[in-house]
Amino acid sequence: MMETTTNAAGGEQLPGKRWNHLRKILERSGPFCPPNFTASTETLDFLLNTCKILVIGAGGLGCELLKDLALMGFRDIHVIDMDTIELSNLNRQFLFRRADIGRSKAECAAAFINGRVPGCTVTPHFCKIQDFDASFYRQFHIIVCGLDSIVARRWINGMLISMVEYEEDGSVDETSIIPLVDGGTEGFKGNARVILPGVSACIDCTLDLYPPQVNYPLCTIANTPRLPEHCIEYVKIIQWPKEMPFGADVSLDGDDPQHLTWVYEKAQDRANTFNITGLSYRLVQGVLKNIIPAVASTNAVIAAAC
Repeated sequence: MMETTTNAAGGEQLPGKRWNHLRKILERSGPFCPPNFTASTETLDFLLNTCKILVIGAGGLGCELLKDLALMGFRDIHVIDMDTIELSNLNRQFLFRRADIGRSKAECAAAFINGRVPGCTVTPHFCKIQDFDASFYRQFHIIVCGLDSIVARRWINGMLISMVEYEEDGSVDETSIIPLVDGGTEGFKGNARVILPGVSACIDCTLDLYPPQVNYPLCTIANTPRLPEHCIEYVKIIQWPKEMPFGADVSLDGDDPQHLTWVYEKAQDRANTFNITGLSYRLVQGVLKNIIPAVASTNAVIAAAC
């Protein structure tokens, strides 16, 4: 007879062999275990039946995180993402397909995992993290971030710190701590770390670890451009608002091929005037959308480290 575990979210019985790899880690001791580790079945039971995880971001790193968490055995996962799927996402965000273009990343990622991993329930939230208050975040045992924004990182960091409670003697009430697992990638580089709000160094404590945002002085862009990026920024900041090529009410859209072509042609004219080389259509798109280089294998490694 096949061994079974407790009922999954849908009520079906799941094969017990599915968790053998976790049992080997959690239900027996070993030479590399921390001194306070006690082998038991309680941790696996907590993981399968109680633990509630929030994943912030369903992009390149977020897709890998959702896949890893679902296959590890976490059954109650929520995901927040305010973005929609674009064609350029499909080469590394493997939970999405061409038919999903234009749809919510959070909703499509949740639907894919729910249909692929039995017993796992992923709840999507197509919104900003700022749309929820402390009562929403307090329901989770762990929060995992796969963000590409330092501003968003600082916001969730501040939220979790504000939720920490203290004892009368000034010590942290450990039951009020929600661990924040922060991951990030850029090209072939990446990082993963665990932050315990109120205990360990937080995002704001270590802002210097993040690469500075690239800003170009307006005087350089307007008067002495030296890089192709300067030409693109000039068209974006000065020429587009002045000429309004597609109407007064039309904002520059980095996903619109007509807008990209117009910016490319104007930037090329300016580059020719100042003898600047290296301008390309892809560079125009990257500057307008602030695209961070992403590599699928890097996302996979960092997600596993998280």
